[in-house]
Amino acid sequence: MKTIRATILALILSNFNFIAAQYSHFDASLGLQHGDITTADIDNDGDLDIIVSGVNTESGVQVPKSYIYMNNGGAYELQGTTAGAKSYQNPIFEPDVADPSVIRAGDGWFYAYGTENTWTDGVHHLVPVIKSKNLVQWQFVKDAFTTRPSWRTDGGIWAPDVTYMNGRYYMFYSISTWGDSNPGIGLAISNYPAGPFIDQGKVFDSSTIGVSNSIDPSFFQTGTGDSIKSYLFWGSFSGIYGIELSTNFKTTVGSKFKIAGNAFEASYIREKDGKFYFFGSLGSCCDGANSQYHVNVAVATNFKGPYYDKNGNTIINDGQVGSAFLTGNQSSGWVGPGHNSKIVTDDAGVDYFLYHAIDVAKPTLPGGATRRPLLMDKMTWINGWPEIAGGVPSKGLRTSPTINN
Repeated sequence: MKTIRATILALILSNFNFIAAQYSHFDASLGLQHGDITTADIDNDGDLDIIVSGVNTESGVQVPKSYIYMNNGGAYELQGTTAGAKSYQNPIFEPDVADPSVIRAGDGWFYAYGTENTWTDGVHHLVPVIKSKNLVQWQFVKDAFTTRPSWRTDGGIWAPDVTYMNGRYYMFYSISTWGDSNPGIGLAISNYPAGPFIDQGKVFDSSTIGVSNSIDPSFFQTGTGDSIKSYLFWGSFSGIYGIELSTNFKTTVGSKFKIAGNAFEASYIREKDGKFYFFGSLGSCCDGANSQYHVNVAVATNFKGPYYDKNGNTIINDGQVGSAFLTGNQSSGWVGPGHNSKIVTDDAGVDYFLYHAIDVAKPTLPGGATRRPLLMDKMTWINGWPEIAGGVPSKGLRTSPTINN
């Protein structure tokens, strides 16, 4: 009986901790200290509303405060207003959305997808899907896959890259084990942003494409109208490569080409003002609080390169690392920022950089894997280069993106 009671108590505490972690940004957005967060269906409409209690310091005195966020179709509104959160604080979702891919779907919601992992609730998530109306308040939806792709019998589904096109959702993903001699990249498609995603099979693996460590896909399109072409970029510390895709995205066309040397993984290219900006992650992603993961940038006038850093060095050569963009900072509490999503532009035209990082105080998940929550920071473009304030993950309250729901 004692064992049963202990098991039930552990499950309750696990669920409480998961809820507290999932909604921690609500007390942060109000500037509350020592905040307690609970959920309940206050208005009996079948979804969970949020009650936040804590203290604010006013004129040197701690004053108790309580607030209620009503769940209005997933867009949480502070009771008595229609605004929701005006500010946010990193992380925007935890415990884990590693290697995030973020899109704005056809239904108006933002969706984020992450590498498969076992969360602090003890559930193994086969590519978790979360959603938000405003990029700040996120909620778990479900897993993208109901069954594992059949073309590999082992390995994890890593680094999904999702794109919304022509009313459908296309996910390129990696399957790999640590130290895998022949990882590969597949494609899955869904009619709905949260899935289920139906696997279309392998696009290529290291053996067939001739590139070691063929993981971390990144879909890219350039051109307009009938001249638009689709490409896939990929690679992890064995060179970053690109190749054209067929019109159904399931096969490759022509020969691969190399754009960066062996310093990078998790590549992403952003076309802006006639230039092409390369973002790549460097260092080890998954060393917990000791992670040295970070993001550097380079720029080119052609998406095939050559890409140059601020000093004019081309990153095609092994050992060339580009120019610093985002790095960890022990004093801020966040290390290992990287493997960013596509840049998201809000409705005021401001760019936001979404990525994972590691909380120094909580660096691992229960199974020992590195815990990588989702973070977001505003980007600016100065003298033709992207910047994040201070070049480190933000700490403290920040103004929320402008989203016209």
